[in-house]
Amino acid sequence: MEFNDYIDFIKEKHKGQKRIQGTPYYLHPLEVSNILDKKGFSKEYQIVGLFHDLLEDTDVTYEDILKITNTEIAEAVKLVTKEKGYVMSEYIQRIMENDIARMVKLADRIHNLSETHLAPAKFQERYIKETEEWFMELAARTVFEEDIKKILDNLKHCPLCGIK
Repeated sequence: MEFNDYIDFIKEKHKGQKRIQGTPYYLHPLEVSNILDKKGFSKEYQIVGLFHDLLEDTDVTYEDILKITNTEIAEAVKLVTKEKGYVMSEYIQRIMENDIARMVKLADRIHNLSETHLAPAKFQERYIKETEEWFMELAARTVFEEDIKKILDNLKHCPLCGIK
């Protein structure tokens, strides 16, 4: 498959799903992939960025991903997928051990943070706290560390965000 075929695949699989602000859901994984591209990551990282929510939010299986990509991509997608009843410390630890999963999860967090101001204040507060508690360590010494710090600082000082 070509890269554009993977984009068509996620468009189809996320069809009808919407983000909190009402935009088509597939734009989120597409933007995660774009963030990875802008930071110079390879197509494999970008494909995992495109696919990172498929196992969690669609009927796509690990085997489906494996059939159209490879083991490295399928494993990274599996690692960033939150399973029912997951334990955050174990989830983050698994991600830390796989560079593709780690970079994709950080790009995902950056995109989600960039849209957090659109969510209710309580969600914003919880998301910022979760980012500080779990994702700053994940971002330490990566190309995403300063980006996350900057977005967090902007959110905390955003007069329109409603964060106390």
